[in-house]
Amino acid sequence: MLRLLRLLLLLLLLPPPGSSEPPGLAPLVPGAPPQAPDLLYADGLRAYAAGAWAPAVALLREALRSQAALGRARRDCGASCAAEPSAALPAQLLGAPEPDSGPGVWEPLLLRAALRRAECLTQCSARRLGPGGAARLRVGSTLRDAFRRREPYNYLQRAYYQLKKLDLAAATAHTFFVANPTHLQMREDMAKYRRMSGVRPQSFRDLETPPHWAAYDYGLELLERQEAELALPRLEEALQGSLAQMESCRSNCEGPEEQEEVEEEEEGARSQEGLYEAIAGHWIRVLQCRQRCVADIATRPGRSFPVHDFLPSQLRHLHEAHAQVGNLTQAMENVLSVLLFYPEDEAAKKALAQYQAQLGEPRPGLGPREDIQRFILRSLGEKRQLYYAMEHLGTSFKDPDPWTPEALIPEALREKLREDQEKRPWDHEPPQTKPLTYWKDVLLLEGVTLTQDARQLNGSERAVLDGLLTPAECGVLLQLAKEAAGAGARSGYRGRRSPHTPHEHFEGLTVLKAAQLARAGIVGSQGAKLLLEVSERVRTLTQAYFSPERPLHLSFTHLVCRSAIEGEQEQRMDLSHPVHADNCVLDPDTGDCWREPPAYTYRDYSGLLYLNDDFQGGDLFFTQPNALTVTAQVRPRCGRLVAFSSGGENPHGVWAVTRGRRCALALWHTWAPEHREQEWTEAKELLQESEEEEEEEEEEIPSRNPSPEPPSQKLQRVQDKTGKPPRVREEL
Repeated sequence: MLRLLRLLLLLLLLPPPGSSEPPGLAPLVPGAPPQAPDLLYADGLRAYAAGAWAPAVALLREALRSQAALGRARRDCGASCAAEPSAALPAQLLGAPEPDSGPGVWEPLLLRAALRRAECLTQCSARRLGPGGAARLRVGSTLRDAFRRREPYNYLQRAYYQLKKLDLAAATAHTFFVANPTHLQMREDMAKYRRMSGVRPQSFRDLETPPHWAAYDYGLELLERQEAELALPRLEEALQGSLAQMESCRSNCEGPEEQEEVEEEEEGARSQEGLYEAIAGHWIRVLQCRQRCVADIATRPGRSFPVHDFLPSQLRHLHEAHAQVGNLTQAMENVLSVLLFYPEDEAAKKALAQYQAQLGEPRPGLGPREDIQRFILRSLGEKRQLYYAMEHLGTSFKDPDPWTPEALIPEALREKLREDQEKRPWDHEPPQTKPLTYWKDVLLLEGVTLTQDARQLNGSERAVLDGLLTPAECGVLLQLAKEAAGAGARSGYRGRRSPHTPHEHFEGLTVLKAAQLARAGIVGSQGAKLLLEVSERVRTLTQAYFSPERPLHLSFTHLVCRSAIEGEQEQRMDLSHPVHADNCVLDPDTGDCWREPPAYTYRDYSGLLYLNDDFQGGDLFFTQPNALTVTAQVRPRCGRLVAFSSGGENPHGVWAVTRGRRCALALWHTWAPEHREQEWTEAKELLQESEEEEEEEEEEIPSRNPSPEPPSQKLQRVQDKTGKPPRVREEL
């Protein structure tokens, strides 16, 4: 039944036959309530994974529209209900004197006002969003993070490209790239769009950035060109847009989903709270969220740090521009507003004196801007409550504003807060985005080239990169695998036969087992060290390409070799590794991939680094979710990395190895630090201990010649002693 409903939803969202409007852009029926964004987004990703590009666009665009509608409804309902007289806070809480009837009279007034406000919000939400209101459309933290990172636009650009809607593909790609400027795969996609004849410069437009940023940037550009008269409307638009965005951010702080991310211990403590403790705790969290809005609206998409002193700096630009065109009254209003933030600002006081002298006679009704006065009074009132809670209830609060008066802060907290304020990151120059050459030279490693991207591999979040290993390094790792297998040191699987096919032998070696064998002298330590180094090299590269804003951790590293068993390859029909996904259970019949045990659900990205190509068969291939239709195939070679996301969007398998021995380093990465590979750390410590012991032994042997031994002679001595060539990297 649920599958039928989803199919009906898909049909409703598709454009009518013969319509030239791109899927998902046709407006819905006026007044139609939005659907649940999380369900729309999930179904959009399923359609995308199945290659149903038109339904994917429709669902993803509708998910974006519903998420925006939910935010607008909360903001508008909050504003309208706050304006109702019956829902106003009691006058006693706003500073009025206590009435004669007793000190506790405010309590029923407060609770009655809260109940009335809740009733108003519930009714308004139901009118705007349909039955159930906001409760029906609650969005989880995972989806909020995805929308904040603009991930839907990454999928949309690929779907639009498949639909040959290049203008929209470029726009959605640009929208994602603005918020993720260090995403290397999108850098490649953007470069390709710019080379396409059907894409115009106007196509690269941002569909999400709040409008106050465009006005702000254009206003500053006009000021630099000494065109103050043209700059003034843009600067005023930027300020008004900033304040409006602030209100939108503040309204979101009252939503129920803001309270979801709670640790278990904290949740348990809250369950023991009484009525007033619970009310105070919730109110403090709302106030903390509201105060963070100052930094949120001052942070450009894709940046980690806010623009320093964003609102006061806009007022400074405004008063200077008004003065340049002779609007002295407006110049005074804005410079007086600056002095509300910084009463002792020498430059502002000097400008004020100059404007007053030019005006001549005093203007009794002239004062700071009313919108700025309201903002500062409200902000100071919230800070006063937060500092009170910090002092008396033990809560925490990081003040985002450098202009907060010191007198507002309780004396017991001033010293600690002064130290914290000195550490605020936006008081220093924020790090600049590194140029593309930096990423290629440092993160992509010198000599590494992108051979195939996701588009060339006919999928999503896939890449083939060459040059991660030199031939000498491949030889060292192949020798390591051979020595470990010869010593019977298989790890990860018990038998000699492969767990996936009876026609191949399977040998596996973990990093810890390699370190233990090196410590025992069974394998060369150089190979074990190189295994650790290369795994970190792959992790760094995978993070740089797919997840530059979110750290990846190694969750498992495995050096694996598959060898064809002679005499058992005729009439062979099976695969070396059946089609599967790495973090979910693939159901080829339905195309679903269930992220649940026994799958390793914490895996987020996978990598296969190949060591050789002197075998038959053994190519990696990707399929559609049905596990039958092959979409791409990759031939192994020394130093070639195939990296891809671990979910159901990338089902993959390995063709049968019919002759020879195929070796590769398999790596899985996770965003969850609690699932990082502990054996990797243990192996590193074990190898470091071995190095220290070797150094101590060398120090105990007296040297006949105090001068350093030439590297060539030292390597020759090692080779003579062992009878084997030294295991060193080619560049050493």
